[in-house]
Amino acid sequence: MVAWRSSVIVHLIDGTFELFRHFYAVPQAQASDGAEVAAVRGVIASLRGMLNSRVATHIGVATDKVIESFRNDLWPGYKTGDGIDPALLSQFPLLEEALAACGVMVWPMVEYEADDALAAAAVQAAADPRVTQVRICTPDKDLAQCVSGTRIVQEDRMRRTIRDEAGVIARFGVPPASVPDYLALVGDASDGYPGLQGWGAKSAAAVLAKFRHIDRIPADYRTWGVNVGRPGALSITLEKNRQLAMLFRDLATLRTNIPVFDSVDQLEWHGPRKEFQAIKQRLDSAPVF
Repeated sequence: MVAWRSSVIVHLIDGTFELFRHFYAVPQAQASDGAEVAAVRGVIASLRGMLNSRVATHIGVATDKVIESFRNDLWPGYKTGDGIDPALLSQFPLLEEALAACGVMVWPMVEYEADDALAAAAVQAAADPRVTQVRICTPDKDLAQCVSGTRIVQEDRMRRTIRDEAGVIARFGVPPASVPDYLALVGDASDGYPGLQGWGAKSAAAVLAKFRHIDRIPADYRTWGVNVGRPGALSITLEKNRQLAMLFRDLATLRTNIPVFDSVDQLEWHGPRKEFQAIKQRLDSAPVF
């Protein structure tokens, strides 16, 4: 074990997002067996750049080994793998193999989602007093609920921005703990739930800024004391669909009690394993077209 530095930043990477991003950003490339590998090559090159430059010393990557999760049992419209390019889906196993061979801890999620693993890892890493900061590397708005002060932050590696708790409030109008409630009211098209009719970003932020959570919003809109358009209509919609809103909040709430690692020491990168060379050769030999 390498001695800890005086300042340690833990980087938690959304491998699913990175694979999607590179799939649509780089030209296709096929290995000798015909398998598409360009997106994996892009993700690995990006992470190795972070590791070799020592930008990241302690790192974990979460992927969706299958797109579906327990949330599909809760809501029939929740996102599935339908419509995803097979050439993209087929690269998940190779990505997970390449990450492990690179010496990076990887969490291939089946029952839960990659976002759940990132949330659980963030909470656990932040509890270690040796950790200065935890950076969740994804622009996914779901992960904003995990932000805590400047200790747990979101990093958008594409835009090179970091969002702390003040940034979450500036972006959504509510603190991190209210983000699942916010998403429940306005909906999240990428995850497949619509929110409540009539509730938009401004009205949800205004009401939740005062009451914080859906179950605390009074039935009588006249007690709200907030400036929103058509509060009566919003109140009626909420009362008719409060249980549905609570279900959507459950969908938006990330699970942080799942096992991800025993110690932050396991996230420390010590270089690639011997089997990485063969994988690297396979990725590098694939011609671009």
